[in-house]
Amino acid sequence: MTYIRSIYIIAVIGLLITSCGGAEINDTVATDSTTDTITYTVVDKHSHSNVADIRTTHLHLDIDVDFENKMLKGSVTHTVENLTGAATMIFDAHSLSIEKVELDNGVETTFEIGEFDELLGNALSVAVQPETESVTIYFSTAPDSKALQWLSPQQTAGKNEPYLFTQGEAVLTRTWMPCQDTPGNRITYSADVTVPSQLMAVMSADNPTEKDPEGKYHFEMKNPIPCYLIALAVGDLEFAALGERTGVYAEPSMVEKSVYEFADVEKMIEVAEGLYGEYKWGRYDIIVLPPSFPFGGMENPKLTFATPTILAGDRSLVSLIAHELAHSWSGNLVTNATWDDFWLNEGFTVYFENRIMEALYGKEHSDMLFSIEYEEMMNENSAILAGDHPDDSKLKLDLIGRDPDDGMTAIAYVKGALFLMTLEAEVGREKFDVFINSYFGDHEFQTLTTEDFVAYLDENLLKPNESDFNVDEWIYGQGIPDNAVVIESNRFDLVTIVSEKIPTMENVASLGIDEDAWTTQEWMHFIRQIPAETTADKLELLDATFEFKNCGNSEIMAEWYIASIKHGYDGINADMESFLINVGRRKFLEPIYTELAKTEDGLELGRAIYEKARPNYHAISFNTVDEILGWES
Repeated sequence: MTYIRSIYIIAVIGLLITSCGGAEINDTVATDSTTDTITYTVVDKHSHSNVADIRTTHLHLDIDVDFENKMLKGSVTHTVENLTGAATMIFDAHSLSIEKVELDNGVETTFEIGEFDELLGNALSVAVQPETESVTIYFSTAPDSKALQWLSPQQTAGKNEPYLFTQGEAVLTRTWMPCQDTPGNRITYSADVTVPSQLMAVMSADNPTEKDPEGKYHFEMKNPIPCYLIALAVGDLEFAALGERTGVYAEPSMVEKSVYEFADVEKMIEVAEGLYGEYKWGRYDIIVLPPSFPFGGMENPKLTFATPTILAGDRSLVSLIAHELAHSWSGNLVTNATWDDFWLNEGFTVYFENRIMEALYGKEHSDMLFSIEYEEMMNENSAILAGDHPDDSKLKLDLIGRDPDDGMTAIAYVKGALFLMTLEAEVGREKFDVFINSYFGDHEFQTLTTEDFVAYLDENLLKPNESDFNVDEWIYGQGIPDNAVVIESNRFDLVTIVSEKIPTMENVASLGIDEDAWTTQEWMHFIRQIPAETTADKLELLDATFEFKNCGNSEIMAEWYIASIKHGYDGINADMESFLINVGRRKFLEPIYTELAKTEDGLELGRAIYEKARPNYHAISFNTVDEILGWES
């Protein structure tokens, strides 16, 4: 047992003595070469469940999708492993109606719903016997369930049929089914879902490729996953194949465009397997959701949920798909044990994504992609250090009493990836790739804490290479350590030179831009580097030439709106309003509304737009914007 791991065990024991509640996850560690072991408990403070005593091993969902009442209604059956002879099994539930609970062969049992917590919901305590093999809970959801977004036909591409999708990460799966909602417990699952006959249902499981005339669908996920990766979408969907094991689901009017955009997905899988081993999930499909989806993508296994904002028409934004594909190893195959360890999911994924993009499109392109993310991370790092929670700039977080979404910052993603890139530079790529391959292979279908990773890193990479790497500073320290590897882009340097000419330009032609040669990332960098002293009339000239405000590329448009607000150019207002009403991706909404809120006039404009836009947003997005604008609904 390493020194670092010993300290961690003491810390966790101390936490257990001084706190109550939270899911407890047992972990056993060998202390030496003998069979002696010690057992410690990881506490997930974002779950009521008692998985260390009694846990779900398989979940079967049997539900009807009721669009008229915006409700899921049915039952969920948990196959149970009682580890300690517990008399009570505790589930997480949030805003659910519980009708009854049965054990095994339909024997009704008692249950108790605990005190409601706005973030964590209720503890649902069910009386069980030591020999209990299954618990079936009959339930229905609330119309305003935070995981469910019910869309009217008008909010879809086709305008004819309604749509539903779920978003469970981080702690929202409990709002659409009672479950032990901790990433520390992995389960298999199956489902029977009934929907209106004209619609198709798909899940993060084995999926149909055609509509069932009766609207009845059966699903199986045979690999163990955490509950936050159980996902459902229902709509007027069509399927199109991309390759032997890849395909795309979308509304009919978006299928052709999606197929074109994702043409390289099969190649991405081949590259990923060449780097870090076999793809373990069978198929890899993508569903393009309506624009209200709050994220760029969600790595639901076997079926990535993706925003339509990546359909730029030129495949320039497909790094997002590389990111979600990489999650098939980092995040889905090897998962953070608690949300304090979120960087284990995302830091590895950004690193892996970068390697996929480098292999497919070259190092120059991958360096530009990472440089864009690095700029965003450094800005966010500065804001975090100056804010109320400077410790959020650490990789290992402490989110007790806070929403796990607070930890979903660029720190987890980009600082995490930068840490791995710096490790790679320390030992060399060849040795680092061997280490990462072993890491995924040795921990597949497991959950890990940061401390588990640190111990593994020490034993399998640092000690063999006699490296005295500053791991603690990277993981437990604020900000970015001085030894961070520098990723530079020569093409960005040239773009910066052009941007610096904007304040004094007489016309756009004088900048000498070959617009056909620039990538999306170069345009983004160009906009970000517009000097502070630039006046609104110069932005008007740029917009007249390049039509940034309605160019169709969501990344460029969002950057342009932010820059225009900063420089007082209001020629974007109508297009920005349309964008904010129709796009629900939080990555875009948060910085645009934040920039608007910096002035009295901007705040007034932002609130006027938001009043129209808010009904189109998922709860994940409107909760963020509510806080930015001081909105009271």
